[in-house]
Amino acid sequence: MSPNGQTQSDIVSTAPAVLVGSFSLPAGVGFDWHDHREHQLTWAARGVLSVETRAGTWVLPPTRALWIPAMSPHRIEASLPATMCALYVRAGDALVEWSSVVAVDVGPLMAELIRHLGDDGLDPDHRRRSERLLIDLLEPVPALSVDVPLPVDARAREVADAILSAPSDDRDLRSWGHQVGASGRTLARAFRGDTGLTFGQWRALARISAALPALAAGTPVSSVARQVGFHTASAFVDSFRRHTGTTPGAYFAR
Repeated sequence: MSPNGQTQSDIVSTAPAVLVGSFSLPAGVGFDWHDHREHQLTWAARGVLSVETRAGTWVLPPTRALWIPAMSPHRIEASLPATMCALYVRAGDALVEWSSVVAVDVGPLMAELIRHLGDDGLDPDHRRRSERLLIDLLEPVPALSVDVPLPVDARAREVADAILSAPSDDRDLRSWGHQVGASGRTLARAFRGDTGLTFGQWRALARISAALPALAAGTPVSSVARQVGFHTASAFVDSFRRHTGTTPGAYFAR
C-alpha cells in the first residue's frame, strides 16, 4: 500500500508502456505483496529501493531498474528515502518478453526517457515511439540477489531477527543462547538444519545483505564494513566476493 492509500494495481495504465507515476517513499514504506497482468519496470529515480520477488531480493540504486514479468508476486520497499517510478508493459505488446526477473541498466538516456514518458500531454504517436525506444534500450546487467534464509526453530529465529536488526552485534551462539534459552550447540544445529548454513556463514550473509542499501547509496566500503560488523574493509570485501562473485565496488557498477 502506498502512503496515499492507493495500490499499484489501482493505477496501472492500459497503454503498452506508460510511466504510471512517481511515488515519494520514506524509508521503510512501499507496496506489499501484489502482482499485475502487465510486465513492470521498477526504478528508483532517487534513493534506494528493495524489491522482493519469489526469485530473490534486489537492491536498486538509480543506475539500475528491475523487470518483473507479468503475474509475478513482488513487494517493494524504500531502503532509504526514495522516489519510485514504475512503468508497465502490456504482456504481448513488448518487444521483449523476459519470463524471469531481470536487472537492467539505467543510463542517462534511459532515465530521461522514463521522465519524458511521465508527460501526460504527449500525443499518442509520439508516446508509442518513445515507448518502443525505451523497450529497445533495455539492457540486462549481471546482478545476483542476496537472500538470507531464516531458521524455522523459534529460538534460532529470535537470534536471526535480532542480528538482522543489528548486524554489527558480534555475540557468539553461547551468548545468544543465554538470551533465548537454548544452548549454543542447540542453536548451531538449528541454523545448520534450517538454513543449510553454519551460524558464521549465515551471519556473514546477513551482514552482506544489510550492507547493500548503503553501498547502493554510495557510502564508502570502509564505513559500510564497520556498520555491519566487519572489523576491516578487506575482511568485508573478501566475504562479499565469496557470496556474490564480485567486489562491493563492482556490484552496482554500470
